[in-house]
Amino acid sequence: MDSTTKKIRTLALASYLGLLVLMSCWQLLWQSSSEFSLLFRVLLWVVPLLLPLPGLLRGKPYTYAWTNFILMWYFLHSLTTLYVAPAERGLASAELLLTSAAFVGCTWFARRQGRALGLGLKKLKDAER
Repeated sequence: MDSTTKKIRTLALASYLGLLVLMSCWQLLWQSSSEFSLLFRVLLWVVPLLLPLPGLLRGKPYTYAWTNFILMWYFLHSLTTLYVAPAERGLASAELLLTSAAFVGCTWFARRQGRALGLGLKKLKDAER
């Protein structure tokens, strides 16, 4: 893995782990007046971020690619919270920043490392042969 790819992976991992810490603190420590139970909030906001973590830590390009589907949940949440909850705009802004950085880092890493390893989808004309 070249140095640029390592830096991109560091960006992706740091922002992803930052998002995990932010969402954990938000739901466990700072969201005390919620009508939903703590277990429900953890299952909804923290557990999805734990699912791809083993593959991310191992540097698997496919995991980095499909992690973006999970990140979109948090992207939409941050935009919605920015609009409807003025009291939580600081947290939502941090969530938006971390989610965007993780999305860019994961996409970029999956592309670079996937190409370096010769992974990827075959073009239709090559697959028919």
